[in-house]
Amino acid sequence: MTARTPQRQRLIDLLGPVITSHGYDLEDLSVTAAGRRSLIRVTVDGDDGIDLDAVATVSRAVSDTLDGDDASFAGPYVLEVSSPGVDRPVTEPRHWRRSAGRLVTFDLDGAKITGRVISADADAVVVDVAGEKREYPVRSLGAGRVQVEFARPGAVDGSIDDEAGEQDTDELEEEEG
Repeated sequence: MTARTPQRQRLIDLLGPVITSHGYDLEDLSVTAAGRRSLIRVTVDGDDGIDLDAVATVSRAVSDTLDGDDASFAGPYVLEVSSPGVDRPVTEPRHWRRSAGRLVTFDLDGAKITGRVISADADAVVVDVAGEKREYPVRSLGAGRVQVEFARPGAVDGSIDDEAGEQDTDELEEEEG
């Protein structure tokens, strides 16, 4: 996250509950000068990601909140609400949990380790490293990075059945038949 200034912290305190009420997490917030205006960048995410419709809904709610609260932020602004993207660091337990099934590279005691996240909770992350299941305390891990994969394991034609991790053959049969 960006450095904590009093103005930034007031905005986090103001907007965090608004974003949470829509079922998402405030991942980051920054305020920078942009001429006579301020640029407010808000990054949000959720356990199932966030789609464009949800970004628009959260953006309207954040804008309404900012417009209605002159004590936390006054003056003209430009608002950007977005998702964090794949290049953001995996640092919080919720980030590790959301990375289940993904290939992640992370630091552990100065060594770079790459493995597929199996599961994660507030205390530990279970990772498949070269076919070996390993458990690491979250607090011992350095920032991780999700590795971009063009075809994840189990994908035959790029589609994966969310339940079983297998290709959805029912859809193929309907298309062919």
